[in-house]
Amino acid sequence: MPRIWKFGDSVNTDDILPGKFAPFMAGEDAFQTFAFHYIRPEFAAEVQPGDVLVGGRNWGLGSSREYAPQALKKLRIGGIVAPSFARIHYRNLLNLGIPAFEADLTNVLQDGDEVSLDVETGVLTRGANTFQLPPPPEFLREALREGSILAFFKKYGRFPGEAVPESTQMPEAR
Repeated sequence: MPRIWKFGDSVNTDDILPGKFAPFMAGEDAFQTFAFHYIRPEFAAEVQPGDVLVGGRNWGLGSSREYAPQALKKLRIGGIVAPSFARIHYRNLLNLGIPAFEADLTNVLQDGDEVSLDVETGVLTRGANTFQLPPPPEFLREALREGSILAFFKKYGRFPGEAVPESTQMPEAR
């Protein structure tokens, strides 16, 4: 069952993946093993697919380097919940298909809590407790079903939520 990994305020992209472990330094096949290397050294070895990160305010501040969320994607994080996100980092998370929910659960969830997260509805459950997170808008749910905004674009040649070009629509039956 997915677990909570709890972090504080102002976790920056160098906390998520220190620059010295960038893919071009550590290797494309290994850089994710250095996620949270200095602030949670056990993280990369112990995190399980679907685990949920709970952070404080201003999650992902700092640079706009995409390899920090790429490391989390490679580790198959189930989602991130924080009261606020740095704008470019938030977009990088969504581009890569990592659900990010703006909500403050820092005072109600603890490290290691077992949870389930329904990305479609934004419902996070811990035992008998249910927390309603702001559900992703339809365009984002559409993208997440394909894996990410990038995967959606590669498959359909448009961004989620955009109108289907007339040239690809089926002609109406007469």
